[in-house]
Amino acid sequence: MFKAGFVGIIGKPNAGKSSLVNKMVGEKVAIISSKPQTTRDNILGIKTGENYQIVFVDTPGVHRSKNHLDKVMMKNVRSAINGVNVIVYLIDGSKRVDEDERKYIEHLPENKIVVITKSDLRQVCDYNSDLKISSFTGENLDKLIQIILEKLPNYDKPHYLYEDGYFTDKSIKFLISEVVREKALEILHDEVPHGIAVEIIRFYETNALCEIDTDIICENERHKGMIIGKGGSVLKEIGIYARKYAERLLDKKVVLKLFVRVEKDWRNKPEKIKNLGY
Repeated sequence: MFKAGFVGIIGKPNAGKSSLVNKMVGEKVAIISSKPQTTRDNILGIKTGENYQIVFVDTPGVHRSKNHLDKVMMKNVRSAINGVNVIVYLIDGSKRVDEDERKYIEHLPENKIVVITKSDLRQVCDYNSDLKISSFTGENLDKLIQIILEKLPNYDKPHYLYEDGYFTDKSIKFLISEVVREKALEILHDEVPHGIAVEIIRFYETNALCEIDTDIICENERHKGMIIGKGGSVLKEIGIYARKYAERLLDKKVVLKLFVRVEKDWRNKPEKIKNLGY
């Protein structure tokens, strides 16, 4: 018997969705940041076992929309809820569950598993969940896999949704652009991150070398200066981090050039958001 299906990972910002998907898959398919709403698009992480294939759908954090980008992100969440075999709803165990979140969970379809995350940290959450896990220590992740498999469809023979060996549906260019954004989120102040996006302008690859030109898009000149940093220090730090990731991913030398471009109010421009892949 073979098990296969799609599993939506849902929850509020910073509940640990991307950390869980990366841990389950064993590869970095989604960027991680302490900043809320880091994930903007539904990202697939594929875990293939001896007799199963689970396709995890990492989603943006559940939140109230303030601009067109937010609306697109929440549309992605709803799409995941309606299009998966199982929903895993994550609750941050280090925070209390408010009434709005309780109601949201109650209205999710019956194919849900409610999981409290960050069990390695001090727990203040008192929600009656199905399981407590830690993506950091790996606690109960095997149990979560077993609970998921019990709910997935059965097949008489191997039924691969994606070819064996794949760990995500995203392109190499998308993964690299997201790692650039991840490092920027880590370094920059709170008022900048939601106003930045990353766009790969040129991607030229040979057997031994890959040349990548990348724009970091921000919303005003003040943010541009912060992203560049004194003497280009911030941009250099972002570039070194992203280049090393790209070289590991591609297994070849990478020449990565970063530029910063101002594009006012890009988060309210549907065509721009679509072009960026969100």
